[in-house]
Amino acid sequence: MKFGLFTLTDNPPAYGDERKDSNQMLLDLVEQAVYAEELGFHSVWVPEHHFSVLGVLPSPSMLLSHIAAKTKKIQLAPAVVLLPASHPLRMAEEYALLDLLSNGRAIFAAGRGYDKREYDAFGIDFNASREIFFEGLDIIKLAWSQKTFSYQGKHFQIPQVSITPRPVQDPYPPIYVASFSRPSLEKAAEMGENVIFAPFAASMVFGSISNAVDAFKSASSQHGFVNKSVRCSYFLNVTETKEETERTKQRMLKYFHGLIPAFPSDPTKAPPHIRYFVDIVDRLNRLTTEDLSEQTIIVGDAEYCVEALKKVEAAGVEEVIVYFDFGGLSHAETLKSMERFAKFVLPHFQNHVLSP
Repeated sequence: MKFGLFTLTDNPPAYGDERKDSNQMLLDLVEQAVYAEELGFHSVWVPEHHFSVLGVLPSPSMLLSHIAAKTKKIQLAPAVVLLPASHPLRMAEEYALLDLLSNGRAIFAAGRGYDKREYDAFGIDFNASREIFFEGLDIIKLAWSQKTFSYQGKHFQIPQVSITPRPVQDPYPPIYVASFSRPSLEKAAEMGENVIFAPFAASMVFGSISNAVDAFKSASSQHGFVNKSVRCSYFLNVTETKEETERTKQRMLKYFHGLIPAFPSDPTKAPPHIRYFVDIVDRLNRLTTEDLSEQTIIVGDAEYCVEALKKVEAAGVEEVIVYFDFGGLSHAETLKSMERFAKFVLPHFQNHVLSP
């Protein structure tokens, strides 16, 4: 199992006086990404969030291109593109360009998102997010796989076009669909895509990350697709004392409390295809540090972290993207947390070092 660096650049209004300077956060993220390559991480995943309602990075492709110029090996991925908020042709062009500039290191990961506030500001119908998303994904695949193409859908009508540049990878960069629900998982399997899970959501919907992986593999096989990849994110910190473990869990609750306003919480207003978020919000509101298990966060000494991650590996997850700086962790402490992970955890997993 491989490991990547992940962040959502969480800095929501709920953090109050503890909010960071958003400009400095992004400059720090570049430094963290470059350091991740030095430490032996396989990939770096950066988010797309708008208007500082949760995170502070609006354009992952731009930041990843900057990181590409400062690195040589690490794979570069958005986590994830809010596809309904951008025209799919533009995304196909931008990530083909990233693939070219990075010499074939781009990964494309996309999702529908969950924050109606972002949709409203862009004037996009939140209730139609699922339809818009999957049409957009179809268009991106056509743009990458065919020299010229046209498209007539409900939300997009595209005349005969051809995009440049072309992706370096053959046939195109790996595609991952962010999956929070069974319908999105089944649709990704039907399309032959890979998936990326958030374990806390997977455990709520499927019971465990292992069950989620099994459900995806089974659905993919039923549609004739084998060897599809599963990646997941994890909040993680290798700690040295019980007090540090408790502080990390408190950061986890702080993160969740900042996240809750982004989720639909009213069952009478939530669109049917994301109504499961209402249950997630209810559970998050009732969480205490005692409720935080390895289904949500991996925190403890190195031996515990390795043991917990071995279970994730056994479940069939090919790569875990690790979220270190959640809940307002400082840049300096984030670098230290990355160092501890690289020193005490990475050596226990095969193929953790990047090939030259």
